[in-house]
Amino acid sequence: MDAAFSTFLSVFLAEMGDRTQILAAVLALRYRNNNAILAGLACATLLNCGISAAGGSVIDSWISERPVKMFAGLAYIFAGAGMLLWRRNVDPLSGWKTPAFLTAFFGLFILEFGDKSQFIIAAQSARTPYWGMTAIAGFVGIMAATMPAVFLREKLAQVVPLKPIRWVSGTLLLGWGFILATQAYGIS
Repeated sequence: MDAAFSTFLSVFLAEMGDRTQILAAVLALRYRNNNAILAGLACATLLNCGISAAGGSVIDSWISERPVKMFAGLAYIFAGAGMLLWRRNVDPLSGWKTPAFLTAFFGLFILEFGDKSQFIIAAQSARTPYWGMTAIAGFVGIMAATMPAVFLREKLAQVVPLKPIRWVSGTLLLGWGFILATQAYGIS
C-alpha cells in the first residue's frame, strides 16, 4: 500500500502544470466534449500506466535492490529537474481531423509515452511485487491531476497557479530522488 500511495502522490505532483494537463485542456476547449476527452485520456493513461508498471516488474526481476533504488532515485531526480528547468510547448493537434475520443486517446498516449510519470511508475513498480497496484495508483494520479484541466479549460491557469505548483512539485520530486539515490549507496 505504501508503494501505491507514493506512486499516486508522485505522479499527481509530476503531472501538475505538465503538458498532459495542458493538452487535455486544449482538446476540451477545441471539441467541447468532456466525456470523449476524458474517455480518451482514461484509455491512453491506463495503457501507458500498464506498460510502465509491467516494465518495472521486469526490471525488478533482472537487477538487485541497490540498482532498483538508484533507478527510482534517478527517475525522481529527472522528473523534478524536468519540472524546474525547462518546459516544451504543447502541440495542440489542430491538424488532426479525427473525432474527439481518437484525438484525445492517440494524442495523450503519444504525449505521455516516455514521460516522467512513466519512469516514476516503472521505478515504483520495480520496488514492489504489487506492480498492478502501482499501475492503478499512477492511473489515478494522472487522472486526478488532469481531469480538472478538462473541466476548467482556458480558466486552468487563472484558477490553478501552475508555475508555483511546478516549482514546489519539482523541488519535492528532486529532493525525494536525492534521498533514494543516496539510500542506494547507503549514505543516508
